[in-house]
Amino acid sequence: MTTDATPTRVFIIEDEFMLVMLLEELLPTLGYEVAGTAASLDQALGQLPALDTDMAVVDVNLAGTESFPVADALRERGIPFLFTTGYGQHGLPERFADTPVLAKPFRRHDIEAALARLHASR
Repeated sequence: MTTDATPTRVFIIEDEFMLVMLLEELLPTLGYEVAGTAASLDQALGQLPALDTDMAVVDVNLAGTESFPVADALRERGIPFLFTTGYGQHGLPERFADTPVLAKPFRRHDIEAALARLHASR
C-alpha cells in the first residue's frame, strides 16, 4: 500500500476485460488510483503521451500483439512498470531482463507485493 498523500496512479494495459475490472476494483483498496486502461498496443501508445501516471501494469500479450513498444515508451518516460504474463520471464527480450514479471494467474497478495516493490523502486 502506498503511503503518499496523493495515491500513486497506475496505468493498466491489459486485454482481458475481467482482469481489467478486477484491477480497477482492487487497486483503490490497496491505496492506488487507476490512471487509465488500455486493451491494445495502439490504445496504450495513444493514451500514454497525455496520461498522468506513476507506474504501469503491462500485459505482455495484447490480443496476439506483443506490448514491448509501449514498454519502451514507458521506459523512455521514466515510468516504472511490471509485466504480467502466463509465460514467465522466458519470452522477454534481453532489454527487459531487469523488468519485474508477475505470473498469471495472480492473487491479490501477488499484485500487492509486486506494486509495493515497484513503488519503492521509483
